[in-house]
Amino acid sequence: MDTGNTTLHGVPGRLPSWLRRKVGRGRDVSAVRKVLRSNGLHTVCEEAGCPNLGECFNHHVATFMILGDTCTRDCRFCGVRKGIPSAPRDDEPESVAKAVQALNLKHVVITSVTRDDLEDKGATWFARTIKAVRDRVPLVTIEILVPDFKGNPKALDTVLAQGPDVFNHNVETVPRLYGEVRHGAEYSRSLSLLADASAKKARTKSGLMLGLGETWSEVEQVMIDLRNSGVTMLTMGQYLKPNKRAYPVAEYLDPKVFKEYGRLAGNMGFENVFSGPLVRSSYHAAEQVRRDIKNA
Repeated sequence: MDTGNTTLHGVPGRLPSWLRRKVGRGRDVSAVRKVLRSNGLHTVCEEAGCPNLGECFNHHVATFMILGDTCTRDCRFCGVRKGIPSAPRDDEPESVAKAVQALNLKHVVITSVTRDDLEDKGATWFARTIKAVRDRVPLVTIEILVPDFKGNPKALDTVLAQGPDVFNHNVETVPRLYGEVRHGAEYSRSLSLLADASAKKARTKSGLMLGLGETWSEVEQVMIDLRNSGVTMLTMGQYLKPNKRAYPVAEYLDPKVFKEYGRLAGNMGFENVFSGPLVRSSYHAAEQVRRDIKNA
């Protein structure tokens, strides 16, 4: 395993066996999809082609994606549709709340497409959705996975005023790759958002995709930056190319490499780490937040 300035030891080329998963089918998957469709809702599980969709849907878990299905940015790692989005649905917060109740969820993750076209970048919709879910299902724990809001401090305050149990914002990759992978994003802006949320007593979380061509030392520095920003929860998973025009996979990291990263993160003081090839930001999120609340 490399710890210098070259990419980590991995497997180039074909998808390795540890990353192959069956497409989700079955009665439970259909039941979840029925609830989502009847409420006119989107999930990042479906829109981004998550490999864990079948497992999560079979456990009646879904990450709700609000503010439509079209993103205003053109990040090359993401499979979500890009373009000019339609106006937000006024009834969407209540529709999410109804779905949470129908699925009998104990923990819910709410994310969104990036909406740079909106004055508050979508913060009001996050706040309204959190409130609607809490009003209908008071005991549910709520995790939000937000865009960077273009660094708008009022947007952050709007969201935090509703008291989400976890405030998640993914830095996604190392700063050297931002220009190629995360068009429109800024590494320093993402760190500032997380630091500001931590300073306001939010339980903060972030995530990294690996296999884009990053080095061990670069990932280590990102971990240091996240800890210095007050982040206590971390996810790390293998980047998988969602479509033909997306950024290419540089390598498929061996599961042992993820274990080493997880060990490093734990030694740095992250209280809650999920690191593995198929880990995604929302994967086993309920288990992660339960661990974090227990350790608080």
